[in-house]
Amino acid sequence: MMARQLTIQNEQGFHVRPAQIFVDKASEFEATIKIKNANGDEADAKSMLELMTLGLAKGAEITIEADGPDQQEAIDRLAELIESKFGED
Repeated sequence: MMARQLTIQNEQGFHVRPAQIFVDKASEFEATIKIKNANGDEADAKSMLELMTLGLAKGAEITIEADGPDQQEAIDRLAELIESKFGED
């Protein structure tokens, strides 16, 4: 298992559009991928509904955890999405 901590940077946070982009990207990987917020709440990164329940606003600290054969690539690609602010800024 691998993990990386990141900060949500886009102005509107993790609303529907970036969440869908994130789910679509996460679904490309075989690895099991989880997102945890600062409170320890966890969501399946391949589930739009679960991700939205985390209520991730700008500045939210998250941890991406991945476990599987492509875990490193999964974390790298998902981190790139977050760091790019999902192309919103």
